[in-house]
Amino acid sequence: MPTVTVQQGPRDVELKRELVKQITDAFVDAYKIPAEAVTVWIHETPADSWGAAGKLTADK
Repeated sequence: MPTVTVQQGPRDVELKRELVKQITDAFVDAYKIPAEAVTVWIHETPADSWGAAGKLTADK
């Protein structure tokens, strides 16, 4: 049973629905498993709680 974790900043619920669908479809196609076997976790972190290249994402 594959479990996929996506770490990202906040996104609209419609975008997350599409992401979960496409990730699930990729595993169904690649592994020939039922969609029910795939779990996708989305962990959202506010832009003021992470950074890259020495700067908070909120400051970009």
